[in-house]
Amino acid sequence: MFFNEEFETLPRPALEALQLKRLQAVLERVYDNVPFYKASFDKAAIRPGDVRSLDDLQRLPFTTKQDMRDSYPYALFAAPMEEIVRIHASSGTTGKPTVVGYTRKDIETWSELMARTLVTASVHTGDIIQNAYGYGLFTGGLGVHNGAERLGASVIPISGGNTKRQIMIMQDFGSTVLTCTPSYSLFMAEEAKVEGVDFKKLKLRVGIFGAEPWSEAMRGEIEEKLNLVALDIYGLSEIMGPGVAQECFEGKCGLHIWEDHFIPEIINPVTGQRLGEGEKGELVVTTITKQGIPLIRYRTRDITSITYEPCICGRTHARIARMSGRSDDMLIIRGVNVFPSQIESILVGIEGVEPHYLLIVDRRDNLDTLEVQVEVDEQIFSDEVKVLQKLSRRIEKEIKDMLGVTCTAKLVEPKTIQRSEGKAKRVIDNRKL
Repeated sequence: MFFNEEFETLPRPALEALQLKRLQAVLERVYDNVPFYKASFDKAAIRPGDVRSLDDLQRLPFTTKQDMRDSYPYALFAAPMEEIVRIHASSGTTGKPTVVGYTRKDIETWSELMARTLVTASVHTGDIIQNAYGYGLFTGGLGVHNGAERLGASVIPISGGNTKRQIMIMQDFGSTVLTCTPSYSLFMAEEAKVEGVDFKKLKLRVGIFGAEPWSEAMRGEIEEKLNLVALDIYGLSEIMGPGVAQECFEGKCGLHIWEDHFIPEIINPVTGQRLGEGEKGELVVTTITKQGIPLIRYRTRDITSITYEPCICGRTHARIARMSGRSDDMLIIRGVNVFPSQIESILVGIEGVEPHYLLIVDRRDNLDTLEVQVEVDEQIFSDEVKVLQKLSRRIEKEIKDMLGVTCTAKLVEPKTIQRSEGKAKRVIDNRKL
């Protein structure tokens, strides 16, 4: 099932020819209209006309989130404000927010790509989508909403939070699709259990989860507890919002990135050198159809790999692997690189452990320490001390064996770790690095 079969199944030679044509046009646009890019290209001694092949993209400088903050709020816009019909912004938790603007054409493109994304996840016009992504400056809620309306499905704009009401709506409105963060879906499952609601009796059949890294083990947990097929979605405000890439219902093996609108690259996050197919590194994206704020070689900081192998669903667009973390969220503990999602995968596989955890990193006597706080189920928590000690030692051993890092496991009561209705906070780093 396709939303736009012609473009979703373009043969690779035709797809790459389209990419080059659109890339050359957007380079001219930013060079002429965005002082930042004119200065950046001039410093690199390259002009738009020098890009004659897709390989030439490597010659262009990167754009970073700091560049966007330095250009706050509108200095990176390539369209005049009279043409900007919507403005979104990131949360700005580590500095000024990154601001993005959309022309009317950008909104149309985003809606079309989000409709594609939903169909890739098997959503159709008969579905009722409970959209629990946040509305407002965050792109998640409105991005999914516009795509659902473009597709012609019914959308419930419930946004995040008010979990008891979410569960009531699922029951009463007959929701068939759930969109939210994976951690919030598990929080819903917890609350449903308290309320005595059985997900097997609901009509939910598919969940589209994103906005934070999650593991294959967590997918299994969600599918079991919510009785649906859990699929991964990828997007980021700077590039567009949700709908940049989507895991297909048929394959469940990597997320199709819409290459007629975005050119993906995988680079070594330290050297900046492009990596080959299948190699894990940082995702870099160039937007080739955006009008409001086109970005050239934007460093997403998300860690993944890419494959161009044919997919059983029939789509020809490349697939990126599930995000394993972020290059700037990566913890380096006594020289060992650790992503929270790696620890999550270990914890979810241990019986009696709940999928809620917190990593506390500190430095004592010039040595890094890692404490893994993890909830256990009520039965185990009320068990004998020696049972809890045995479980703690097992967690510590498995993390050491799998990741090569020493930690202290602290078992805590159910519902002790703070829940999130958006992105889950998984790490507290007290090292003042």
